[in-house]
Amino acid sequence: MHKVELSYLLSSDRGKDALIRNPLMDMLHAVREQGSISAAAKKLELSYRHVWGALKDWEKTLGRTLIVWDKGQAARLTEFGEKLLWSERQAQARLAPQIEALRRDIERAFSTAFDDQVHVLTLYASHDAALSALRDQASPHGLHLDIRFMGSVDAIAALNAGRCMMAGFHTLDQPAAKSVAAQAYRSLLKPGLHKLIGFAHRTQGLMVAKGNPLRITGLQDLKRPGLRYVNRAEGTGTRVLLDELLAQAGMGPSELIGYDRHEPSHTAVAQAIASNAADAGLGIEAAAREKGLGFVPLTKERYHLVCLKSELPSPQVQALLKELQSRDWQDTLQDLPGYDGAQAQSGKVLSLRTMLPWWHYRKPKSPVTQ
Repeated sequence: MHKVELSYLLSSDRGKDALIRNPLMDMLHAVREQGSISAAAKKLELSYRHVWGALKDWEKTLGRTLIVWDKGQAARLTEFGEKLLWSERQAQARLAPQIEALRRDIERAFSTAFDDQVHVLTLYASHDAALSALRDQASPHGLHLDIRFMGSVDAIAALNAGRCMMAGFHTLDQPAAKSVAAQAYRSLLKPGLHKLIGFAHRTQGLMVAKGNPLRITGLQDLKRPGLRYVNRAEGTGTRVLLDELLAQAGMGPSELIGYDRHEPSHTAVAQAIASNAADAGLGIEAAAREKGLGFVPLTKERYHLVCLKSELPSPQVQALLKELQSRDWQDTLQDLPGYDGAQAQSGKVLSLRTMLPWWHYRKPKSPVTQ
């Protein structure tokens, strides 16, 4: 049985007859009505050579003869050709309401592209509950965020490779020059090339079972024999943060049972704990609350957005800044568990050197006077 593939065309207007146009059916109908290949080609405003070649190609593809090719006689359809036209009419008649509804849905979707007041911004980012909330809130205002969640390192690399307009990542406040975060991000971000935008101030901590039955209070408790940890993958901002916190606590990855077990998101970590597949994992409070888990806060961190300096004046980025600075967004952010709207600096363009003080420049030596 031959399969059917659907396609569509964009045009300034559309006909009122066939709901789904198919070039083969148009050719067969024209041949039947006109009685010759040349007349059919003229009717379709195509060349004789094009129509003749297309019909031959379709016969080869379908493995059946479509036209009775008798010289000196009017061209006519074979029985198979007639059955194709009949089958197509039956399908169009039965599916007309569904096809018309689908076409209108597609037209509504494409209307966004032709509306100069609507913007689409592609954003690759570390997983974050606030970003999902922003996407839902911004859409009715004409700003559609096309978000792909991934590790912070991969998100910034995608920005630098031109695969997105903006990236999202997170770090501790004022990470030191020799910090794990500096090692992960310094080579990817350049003052003068990138622009940093404030987004969120949030709490990261240990997600634990409801009621915290194991009485976990901090990283040191993760060294207990038999306590199962679930991690995030290398390159994610939360993995960078964990390594940072472990170094500050004088601990090593080998002291955590499950350090090498990875989950792709905060939600997945929370689910692993909720299903008793693990006892603890680092993540955001919103993910813990969503799964009904306990939460042990460990540290505050900043979630940053970053774009190329050249893209800052673009309509998409300016629309995002306006949304982030709105009172509605401030209220939404404040209501999310584990987020501090007052400290977020949402929508503010921040100094890369000030927020991430990793770069040191030697001052030029004063000229020696004689």
